[in-house]
Amino acid sequence: MAAFGSAYASPSCSSSLSFSHVSPCFFRSAFVCFHRPFRARRQSLSNSHPTAGNDEQVEGVSQKRFPGRGKDEKAYLPPDGGRGDAGRSQSHSQSTVFKSIATQKRDTRAVYDLKDQQADNTRNLQDSDFLNAVVKVYCTHTAPDYSLPWQKQRQFTSTGSAFMIGDGKLLTNAHCVEHGTQVKVKRRGDDTKYVAKVLARGIECDIALLAVESEEFWKGAEPLRFGQLPCLQDSVTVVGYPLGGDTISVTKGVVSRIEVTSYAHGSSDLLGIQIDAAINPGNSGGPAFNDRGECIGVAFQVFRSEDTENIGYVIPTTVVSHFLDDYERNGKYTGFPSLGVLLQKLENPALRACLKVPSNEGVLVRRVEPTSPANDVLKEGDVIVSFDGVQVGSEGTVPFRSTERIAFRYLISQKFSGDVAELGIIRDGTYMRVQTVLETRVHLVPFHIEGGQPSYLIVAGLVFTPLSEPLIEEECEDSIGLKLLAKARYSLARFKGEEIVILSQVLANEVNIGYEDMGNQQVVKFNGTPIKNIRHLAHLVDSCKDKYLIFEFEDNFLAVLDREAASTAGPLILQAYGIPGKRSSDLLEPYIDSEKDDGIPNQDIGDSPVSNYEIGFDGLLWA
Repeated sequence: MAAFGSAYASPSCSSSLSFSHVSPCFFRSAFVCFHRPFRARRQSLSNSHPTAGNDEQVEGVSQKRFPGRGKDEKAYLPPDGGRGDAGRSQSHSQSTVFKSIATQKRDTRAVYDLKDQQADNTRNLQDSDFLNAVVKVYCTHTAPDYSLPWQKQRQFTSTGSAFMIGDGKLLTNAHCVEHGTQVKVKRRGDDTKYVAKVLARGIECDIALLAVESEEFWKGAEPLRFGQLPCLQDSVTVVGYPLGGDTISVTKGVVSRIEVTSYAHGSSDLLGIQIDAAINPGNSGGPAFNDRGECIGVAFQVFRSEDTENIGYVIPTTVVSHFLDDYERNGKYTGFPSLGVLLQKLENPALRACLKVPSNEGVLVRRVEPTSPANDVLKEGDVIVSFDGVQVGSEGTVPFRSTERIAFRYLISQKFSGDVAELGIIRDGTYMRVQTVLETRVHLVPFHIEGGQPSYLIVAGLVFTPLSEPLIEEECEDSIGLKLLAKARYSLARFKGEEIVILSQVLANEVNIGYEDMGNQQVVKFNGTPIKNIRHLAHLVDSCKDKYLIFEFEDNFLAVLDREAASTAGPLILQAYGIPGKRSSDLLEPYIDSEKDDGIPNQDIGDSPVSNYEIGFDGLLWA
């Protein structure tokens, strides 16, 4: 997967960028989502981070502002910095002006006709309803501090774009309002900001639905009309509020590619439109239009590389419609489903013959996720040759429109969570049809923390928290350790609710003397019982009646505490470090053991189910 600045991406087919040797986190630094932040202690929302050994970046499109001189401040620099060059430039400009005047005298009528035409075009553009439907978004973000999970980071603000879709609702990018504590919007030509409420955020598709209750805001408003998926070389106009000014901005280009694309913010693979129109910080959430004034998608990320120019990405209306339909069906966003299988292409004739596949079709099932419903109907070695009656090619592609083909993952993304899919498979040379339910994928290490605040448990100064991608990003990969990082990148959840629980740090006290330097280590057992998740660990600690609290970490490292001494020292440690409570609020609820892992063997990193090669960049390998 690609590395995306503070946004998260997954595969996209580009010959200039190889993702076969990078981890899922690396995807999160290649594509960057653009909103426009003003202040931040950490550049964690949509800044671009250089990738190790690679200059390519995919950036999301929003803007941050920091104290001092901002990137969007204008400055005039004479050519080469020299007065003589400036003088020559001025002289050249004057001569050019004189030539233009002379030309005007020879054909004044033609010039006036052109001016009239340009004036008419300008009026048409200024009066277009689709421009008035685009608004500016102001968001105040207060992100969690994953290293100190009982508190928040310093707040910062950002700006982005959004547009009206009717029924009192707006669409923007999810990364524009991530961890938002206050969201405001302002219409074009207005100086009043109105408070907006976030109704739903789609992490995978990077879309958020906003609502504005003020009737004044909607006076005279005309919602945008959605158009169909465009064709290659169709004209496209991107509208938004990017850096370089405070008023609305319009850029034009053409559609250059349509395929399954890496979505940086959600680390997912969905259909995307690649365009060559300029997309800059602040454009995030703004609409893209066709020549008929219909919205064909939402601008959300760009690709940065020394070898490329003007590669921007738009979320197509097919993905937007899926998000809106999901919200209408369930009253909330439930996510895009996954088949939960690891696949291999069948391009080699000998491989197909060995698997008894009679024709040039199908993809090989290499592994099925234990948490996926497909685990009950598919086996390793099966060959998937069709999905809901659509034939799957040996490269993992399916027909798309007239003469195009697209990654097999596209068919799955058209489904909703809970839908049933029919698969045509070849097992040991025998063709058969099976049905499976499609559900959202379960991540062992989540890319985003739902609920806004990470869980934590403090026992006598030992701070435990679930491992997550934001925590890895905040702590830096070097401090996590290679073994734990590899497990976070490549291991699969064995059952729903499984988490990697780590000791993030130790708050020094006499009761935990000798453990002060411990940090970012996985705790695997408590008093001999394997730990399923942070809630399970809290339950085991609360119900312990033994004399000692024995925490077992990787490589059989032990941390032993006297239970009574730990109970006595706990409140004093919290008071000394100014911590409001010994656990997060979600761990105060009674523990219910609903996670079943019976019969599932423990996975060590040695038999990890995913390797570097399996991090595909074509939206196929993980379907």
